[in-house]
This record gives sequence, structure tokens and C-alpha cells, in this order.
Amino acid sequence: MVWASGSGPLPVVSVANSSSGMAVNDECKLRFLELKTKRIYRFIVFKIDEKAQQVKVDRAGESKESYEDFTACLPADECRYAVYDFDFTTKENCQKSKIFFVAWSPDTSRVRSKMLYASSKDRFRRELDGVQVELQATDPSEISLDIVKQRAL
Repeated sequence: MVWASGSGPLPVVSVANSSSGMAVNDECKLRFLELKTKRIYRFIVFKIDEKAQQVKVDRAGESKESYEDFTACLPADECRYAVYDFDFTTKENCQKSKIFFVAWSPDTSRVRSKMLYASSKDRFRRELDGVQVELQATDPSEISLDIVKQRAL
């Protein structure tokens, strides 16, 4: 027990590290590698399968799909992880690309889901070697195309 001065014992709450039990499905790494090296995909949306205790690919967007197609894949009331391969032109007129990692956690999603995604994010993010920019968003305005362009430059 932990004692607070003058108020008696306080219970000590032990919180298990959820990230330690969350496996990453091999398909996640494979699809990300294909996005990064072969540019087969424009984006990949990942979902935690709570029953299987692992992160899985929810949807992979083809290279011709737009940013609007990507944002339309993020559910309004469920959390997701995603990566987006953003092409842009620098002020020096050079063509470049940056891979964005998005932690999507809308305010309307379940509290348990938000906690699960938040506690598993760092471990999952480390599996994706090559991400250059990370964004956290709770509503579409936080991942608008303007914000992505600003963060890319």
C-alpha cells in the first residue's frame, strides 16, 4: 500500500503494458516495404484486431489514389494507424516524397480503443522503418492537405 499523508492507504494500480502483447502481422511490414521501395501503394490503413491481439492491414490504396481517397478510408468513429506516401515539389522545384505516419484517434471512438491504439503506437511505429513525419489526429482538420504540405517542407 502507498500511504498518503493523513489519509490512510491508497491502492497502487498496476497497469499492464498493452504494447508488449500487441503483435504486428507480417503483412503490415510487407505492404509497408512495398509502399516504401516499389511505390505500389499510395497509402496503407492499419487496424488493431483485438481478438487476435495484432495489428493488421485494413486497406491498401493503389498508387493512383488521391489524398481524399486516403482520408475517406479513416472511419469517423474508430481509431486506425496509417501511412501515406506524399509527393510534393520543393521551393527549388525538386520532386520529393515523404512517408507520413498517422495516428488516427477520433473523439467519437471508444475510450478503450483510444487507449489501446495510444499504448501500442510507439512499438508499431518502430516496425515501419522509413517514416519521416508523424501526425496525430482526432478530426479531419488535423490531417488536412494543407497541414501535410506544411509538415513535408
